[in-house]
Amino acid sequence: MATPVEPPNGVRIQGKHYYSMWQTLFEIDTKYVPIKPIGRGAYGIVCSSVNRETNEKVAIKKIHNAFENRVDALRTLRELKLLRHLRHENVIALKDVMMPTQRRSFNDVYLVYELMDTDLHQIIKSSQALSNDHCQYFLFQVYRCCPVAEHVLLLDL
Repeated sequence: MATPVEPPNGVRIQGKHYYSMWQTLFEIDTKYVPIKPIGRGAYGIVCSSVNRETNEKVAIKKIHNAFENRVDALRTLRELKLLRHLRHENVIALKDVMMPTQRRSFNDVYLVYELMDTDLHQIIKSSQALSNDHCQYFLFQVYRCCPVAEHVLLLDL
């Protein structure tokens, strides 16, 4: 669960509040109320939250020390730039990017996404056997995201 905590230096920043999840400090905008952690990966920790302004459930991904590794920083930037422009039912929507309190010295990046029930990684790694129909459906959905891929797929038929 998300546990409210005091800020690390004892100084509260207006518009931010602090939570601990999986021994990680989240410094998030007060318009978001964290519910619980939902995933952990190579690029960060994700928690489910509610946007108080819209009452919409969202997922917040914290990318800790985003600039420590040049390759990871470029991947984060690429994800941010791509998702800002993509609008497709098969691609997760980027809802918000939280601005850091100190723009010259921040290390962590917080991205807010629509909250999904599952992801392709969980489906592939599950113990349920994937049939050819499953694989065909997944490939079809991936191709739907890219108009160029749709043309290539049609040419191969």
